[in-house]
Amino acid sequence: MLYKFKSRAAADLIMLEPQGRHIVTIMGKTPGASGIVTAAQIPGAIAALEAAVAAEEALPPVDEAGEEVTEQERAEAVRLRQRVAPLIEMLRRSAAEQVDVVWGV
Repeated sequence: MLYKFKSRAAADLIMLEPQGRHIVTIMGKTPGASGIVTAAQIPGAIAALEAAVAAEEALPPVDEAGEEVTEQERAEAVRLRQRVAPLIEMLRRSAAEQVDVVWGV
């Protein structure tokens, strides 16, 4: 399943379901088949995403099993910052044009 984020201010953004669900939850929304971040809610959503990125980057580099990872493994991993960057850009453009961002699966 895929999450498809849409806005009249930006191109569509598609994410795999686990990542989309995680990001929707970070923004304080309930993951589901569809949803909306209203123009008024966008600043809070951006702040929540940026705070989650900062929190992740403050953690020591460990894998899913709790083992320390090498610098190369860390560099090769897709970080939250990389996953949310396109969505944050979509949210910023949407805020500038005062339009909502919606998603569907």
